[in-house]
Amino acid sequence: MTEYHNEQVVIIGLGLTGLSCVDFFRRRGVTPRVMDTRFTPPGLKNLPVDVPRHLGSLNEAWLLEATLIVASPGIHLSHPALIAAVGKIPIVSDIELFAREATTPVVAITGSNGKSTVTRMVGNMAAAAGWQVGVGGNIGYPALKMLNASYQLYVLELSSFQLETTFSLKASAATILNISEDHMNRYPLGLPQYRMAKLNIYHNAALCVVNADDVLTLPTSRHDASYVSFGVEQGHYYISQIAGKNWLMARGQPLLDCAEMNVGGRHNYTNALAALALADAIGIPHTASLSALRQFCGLAHRFELVHERNGVQWINDSKSTNVGSTQAALNGLEVTGDLHLLLGGDGKYADFTSLASLVQGDRVRLYCVGQDGAQLASLRPDDATLTKTLEQAMRIIGTRVKAGDTVLLSPACASLDQFRNFEVRGEIFTRLAQEVG
Repeated sequence: MTEYHNEQVVIIGLGLTGLSCVDFFRRRGVTPRVMDTRFTPPGLKNLPVDVPRHLGSLNEAWLLEATLIVASPGIHLSHPALIAAVGKIPIVSDIELFAREATTPVVAITGSNGKSTVTRMVGNMAAAAGWQVGVGGNIGYPALKMLNASYQLYVLELSSFQLETTFSLKASAATILNISEDHMNRYPLGLPQYRMAKLNIYHNAALCVVNADDVLTLPTSRHDASYVSFGVEQGHYYISQIAGKNWLMARGQPLLDCAEMNVGGRHNYTNALAALALADAIGIPHTASLSALRQFCGLAHRFELVHERNGVQWINDSKSTNVGSTQAALNGLEVTGDLHLLLGGDGKYADFTSLASLVQGDRVRLYCVGQDGAQLASLRPDDATLTKTLEQAMRIIGTRVKAGDTVLLSPACASLDQFRNFEVRGEIFTRLAQEVG
């Protein structure tokens, strides 16, 4: 256990993660200082009264007096108040604190898209094998809280923001599922800078699980023997056609007919392959892994069929907050009629041009909303429907759909221009689908 008694600790951010950090240090006899740029952060009411706090801005004096800074993933290391501390005072994530303490094997998962799904799949596989498993990190349950329980395995979803300030993680198996433009507002040097943050997950990992179809997921300083791969038609784990059906394959061995899964689409099949590779790496039996895949019903707001009436399917893919995720959704979609595609929101400085070829044709109707709606509408300048809000677009769609059509919300953008989060956006889509469909 790392000793913190002589540290002057400052925690930036008072959400669930910040509160877990406060509890972590209090259990070790240290009372940290806490600050948040918000005046009423969500964790304020649960903060012990004797913990010093500074709200509404970052307290530069406290930062310079600290010997350890624990930064929320939401805080930019280039924040003006942090610049003087960078390079002089250690700045770490909650995941770094966790990694210093964890003695149980860890599976670590990141990627631009699919990481929550794969994290949940692996957790379910371990549970099906009868293992005591803790699932947390970026998926919503703070990693530090898992240290208070007895587990045989930790499965962590990690964001690029968390990985920027994580140095001691030694995963038994680690994966980068894919890399595409995301959070370019956070990474001024572009995709290479974003990728470098992701690559930190491989540092000291016993095995790297890479995407054979995405060279950006390959480790930069590893030998071939230290990784396995998955892909659509290549890699150690892949998809193969057998008697006209798609099968999940592992090293030439057929494992599962994809028709037995409750989730569809090529992106979900490749998610399953990645999960199988990770599960195999840590010794979860195939019987448990395949049972978990057969029962897995997907996660809310991730290519989720939320309404079906009069032969029209309404799919909520609100979690597609970047271009790569929307590309995956469109490539995995089978539509018998017209596709009514909803795009828009805060694009985070992304380049949308790679979507252009996917939104053409007389079977696609494009609806663009929100902050970057006009930019997306330019992908089909002659006939895209541009509205200010999601509701306006949905009411127009309701007058146009016919049997065989599919309505897909897969925005390629964050939701924060008009919604509190992607969950709220998806819930409103679902309510409107039931109302106008």
